[in-house]
Amino acid sequence: MNETSQIVKDTASRLFADRISPKLLLEAEAGIWPAEEWALIEEMGLPFAMVGEDDGGVGLDDVDAATLVRVAGAEAVPLPLAETMLANRFLAAAGLALASGPATVAPVCPEDRFSLERGSDGWRLSGTAHRIPWGRTAQTIVVLAEMGPQCFVVRLGNEQIRVEPAQNLAIEPRDSVIVEAVLPDEAVAPLPIGWGVDDLIAMGAALRTAAIAGAIGRVLEMTVGYANDRVQFGRAIGKFQAVQQSLAVMAGHAAAASGAADLAAEGLSQRAGSMAIGIGKARAGEAAGVVSTIAHQVHGAIGFTHEHSLHFLTKRLWSWRSEFGNESHWNRQFGEQMAKAGADGVWPLIAAL
Repeated sequence: MNETSQIVKDTASRLFADRISPKLLLEAEAGIWPAEEWALIEEMGLPFAMVGEDDGGVGLDDVDAATLVRVAGAEAVPLPLAETMLANRFLAAAGLALASGPATVAPVCPEDRFSLERGSDGWRLSGTAHRIPWGRTAQTIVVLAEMGPQCFVVRLGNEQIRVEPAQNLAIEPRDSVIVEAVLPDEAVAPLPIGWGVDDLIAMGAALRTAAIAGAIGRVLEMTVGYANDRVQFGRAIGKFQAVQQSLAVMAGHAAAASGAADLAAEGLSQRAGSMAIGIGKARAGEAAGVVSTIAHQVHGAIGFTHEHSLHFLTKRLWSWRSEFGNESHWNRQFGEQMAKAGADGVWPLIAAL
């Protein structure tokens, strides 16, 4: 990290640690928008972290931007920071006005697509996207739609969509967004040649991998601390060999998730739906399941109570692992690449990563 990036990371870490409390997280689950916290995030310019300074952004490189998302994941920040960063990245790439306020992107499920046509009355966009993060809350929705070999960015306001509310396990909005709209030229612009919907999903997967790594690190920290503090049969439960073994397994998966996030962040800087992102997302998703399970086993009954903080992180881990492509999706992508490479191409393919 350069000096500017380190300052942004440290300032964001302090902000999240100071402002994201169990009370705020419970209020967010009840549907209360953390307006003050979002205003502070905007004041710092974090939604523009992935936009170059020449385009009005902060100008962090992609690896540093992913680190910012990792910090937010460790605090279970209940706001669309990663989604807004990604939305502004694509708006800037297409030369459209950046989003002022919370934003999101669509589609996020690999099987969803939008139809875009050029008519006499303007651009016609139609389609449905599922599991859109913060669809009901976002003031700007950035849709990617392919027309022939070209991919276009479409900038929508929340009044131009219809939302069917849904949520993930962490009670974060994951809505279906239905669009049937006629749009003016200033709302539609092409992306550079070679960019497509798959790039959006891959970049979203890289940021989710960062968030997962951050949350896993905090869950490990909480679990080790609890095991050292909780006394049973006259000594801390962390002194029992069986518990120590479980903590060692957790630590191994946490290290793997951290490495996976680093790998995905490097892939993010390469933009084009790289295999490194998919491998990182799949490995971090596997770690999320194992770490959450052990954390609740070690905490016992108290970890399942609504008043304890553990569930804010584990619910997000169970949810995030399936967003922007789950392990099956990305493992299948990698398997297809391996099969296509053939026997003589497998090792060069792996070594290239």
